[in-house]
Amino acid sequence: MSIPVLSAVSPALPRINVRPAERVTAVLAFALLTALGAFVRIPLPFTPVPVTLQTFFVLAAGIYLGSRDAALSQFGYLALGIVGFPVFAGGGAGPGHLLGATGGYLIAFPIAAAFVGAALKPGDSAARATAVCVAATLLVLTLGAAGLALFLSVGAERAIALGVLPFLPGGALKIAAAVGLVVRAPLTR
Repeated sequence: MSIPVLSAVSPALPRINVRPAERVTAVLAFALLTALGAFVRIPLPFTPVPVTLQTFFVLAAGIYLGSRDAALSQFGYLALGIVGFPVFAGGGAGPGHLLGATGGYLIAFPIAAAFVGAALKPGDSAARATAVCVAATLLVLTLGAAGLALFLSVGAERAIALGVLPFLPGGALKIAAAVGLVVRAPLTR
């Protein structure tokens, strides 16, 4: 007996004939997982941007859902926060967060998820998966630092010091975990 939703969200199970309800369920699941990732929050005293698990779920959405559905899941996550659900880091909500300290990171989520989903194919090696996840993480950090620079009115060097460098160790751990998903459960989409 198979559980239909699992075929939509697990890269280890075939998804050739995924029903629309399964796709919607998978997209919503990753929107909610990204929201839950915002609640795993470690504030850093020297930057207004906290460490969260959100980027892990952004990478995982791309790995599990493919480009289109991964982007949709992250747009869904952003929509939840924009309309007032407290799903942004620290329980934040509202459209102002897209213009705040974390706005650049948030805007990067659907782009990075779509990139991972488009760049990874069944049979890709762990090295390729690592390179794709590194590129997606750097995309998030770059757009995040750009948004932070605008929000704080600081130059690129300060924005990198506050918005990129502190997140590289955690980013490496999230990349390793995401690549583990690809290696342990090969893509079949």
